[in-house]
Amino acid sequence: MDQEVKKNFLALKERAKQELAKRESPEKIVIQIGSATCENASGANVVYEEFRKHILAAGKKEIELKRVGCTGRCSLEPIVTIFTPQNRYTTYRKVDREAVHEIFVSHILGNKICTQYLLEAELTEEEKKEKLKQSVKQKELCQVSIMRKYCEIYGDLPFYCSQTRVALRNCGIIDPENMHDYINANGFQALALILEKNDPEWVIAEVGASKLRGRGGAGFPTAKKWTFARANKEKERYMICNADEGDPGAFMDRSMLESDPFSVIEGMMIAGFAIGAEKGFFYIRAEYPLAVERIEKAIQICRKEGILGKKIFGSDFNYDLEVRLGAGAFVCGEETALIHSIEGRRGQPRVRPPFPASEGLWGKPTIINNVETLANLSVILSIGGKKFAEIGTEKSGGTKVFAMSGKIKHTGLVEVPMGATLHEIVFDIGGGTVSGKKLKAVQTGGPAGGCIPASLMDTLVDYETLGSVGSIMGSGGLIVLDEDDCMVQVARFFMEFCQDESCGKCTPCREGTVRILEILDRIIAGKGTLEDIEKLERLALLMKKASLCGLGRAACNPILSTLKYFRDEYEAHVVHKMCPAKKCKQLIHYEIDSAKCVGCMMCAKNCPVSCISGERKKTHLIDQTRCIQCGKCFEVCRFHAVKKL
Repeated sequence: MDQEVKKNFLALKERAKQELAKRESPEKIVIQIGSATCENASGANVVYEEFRKHILAAGKKEIELKRVGCTGRCSLEPIVTIFTPQNRYTTYRKVDREAVHEIFVSHILGNKICTQYLLEAELTEEEKKEKLKQSVKQKELCQVSIMRKYCEIYGDLPFYCSQTRVALRNCGIIDPENMHDYINANGFQALALILEKNDPEWVIAEVGASKLRGRGGAGFPTAKKWTFARANKEKERYMICNADEGDPGAFMDRSMLESDPFSVIEGMMIAGFAIGAEKGFFYIRAEYPLAVERIEKAIQICRKEGILGKKIFGSDFNYDLEVRLGAGAFVCGEETALIHSIEGRRGQPRVRPPFPASEGLWGKPTIINNVETLANLSVILSIGGKKFAEIGTEKSGGTKVFAMSGKIKHTGLVEVPMGATLHEIVFDIGGGTVSGKKLKAVQTGGPAGGCIPASLMDTLVDYETLGSVGSIMGSGGLIVLDEDDCMVQVARFFMEFCQDESCGKCTPCREGTVRILEILDRIIAGKGTLEDIEKLERLALLMKKASLCGLGRAACNPILSTLKYFRDEYEAHVVHKMCPAKKCKQLIHYEIDSAKCVGCMMCAKNCPVSCISGERKKTHLIDQTRCIQCGKCFEVCRFHAVKKL
């Protein structure tokens, strides 16, 4: 049986190798275009078609035009990487129809790099040298093949060279709809290995040695979770991939499903083999149409090639996958609510125990892992659990993917070793604030995460350390806030989201979120009191202790963390009736500086309620009793005469 598995896998690998040789070779030009949702929205499809037209018009049959997944640099998309025998890999940013023509004529026809669109061309030579020092460490760390291709293509670019890409190793490199591309990137090698060994306990032991913890947010040891299901007397078991990514500003799972679907499928199969399941489900929110399309297509290809179904690779392992769509309820990211949704019931959490590993989908033992967790499994079994554990910390092995957004210069997806600092992520990779203004805080963990002040940017990225400062890892959302952000409003934004997404089953969450919102609205409107701040804290602590599920218990984190680190802002709102960040509309008023006003009348002409009076070339005046604080006068004044107070 072992020999049969090996023989069938090697045959599949040889076919993939031959297919690659037909399409790509060291003498052939390859043009790679990012094609995930974000890049398609930026015009990647137009860029692809434009390159295709130029290739046909030039009669260049030796050029391979290739769609790849998300490269991770969201703010500079569409991104195009060109391989030529002379220049190797060259990456271009913000490519549009006009840029395609210039790049094609200069680079493809003239063999001259088009510097105007080069990625990271804005850096000085000294900055490049400093960044390249960091890339050496990453290349030494990953001498194993998992990052070799990534380092070859992107490793010398500043945004990428500080990263250690494991879960994202194939994103932006392979064609997500081509199984041969995945196999040539060591795909299904781990699956073949475990089927050869035919020892589920060995698989669980390797994952245990890797110190892999659930990347969905809770951080529970993956191998320990699997052991509970494996030990259950019930033989019918299920595997579920939780791809119900609902955090504002989070897009890690979506990008992995769109860019490397076969990797997640292989992870599902490895996990299914380990726990003794023959059926698995992808639970994906319907708002991710491209992710759904690519996963479904990948499943069909795997079935056709005999990688899914009966007697996989000639072994005794039978396994199949199915996609189930979620309707976008945030609470369905919670395990028991997700299970209810798949079963066709209302997505609401239930009291635990029993835990899903003992009694889950249709009452059977069920393991639920998120996309990122599953994407790591083939790497762990390929390089060994101990090698994977070396990348992370003592308690958490491997890396963590973050979706950086907010006031950060380089928005996008990044992957760093567990134990990296927030400062390294925000400044070394993210480039600091996009405005150049002072960093105020970083919010991690999605709507149920906490706000970490700038003074704690040396905080390590691991589950325990983030928890100790009042935040959580969550699934990996990371939002950067600068000095222009009002922390009371930030807390309100996340609480409004949690209140809207509360399933309403338990009183602490259902009523607590509403009451907290009411208090925050009073404070923002300048009608709050010091007693309201005390009530806010008591309510948040009550929710944390008494709510039924993780959503309710963690929804108060933005409140408690902002009260802990930014209490002075709350007090300024209620005591001085002012917003230090000048964001709360009801607490702002506008005045005209007579020394700067030239009487141009622009403010008066643009005021929607006509509360500004004054003659041409004379100082104007705002009637504060009629002003609605819209800020239009502040925006249109070219002489900076209107002051926001």
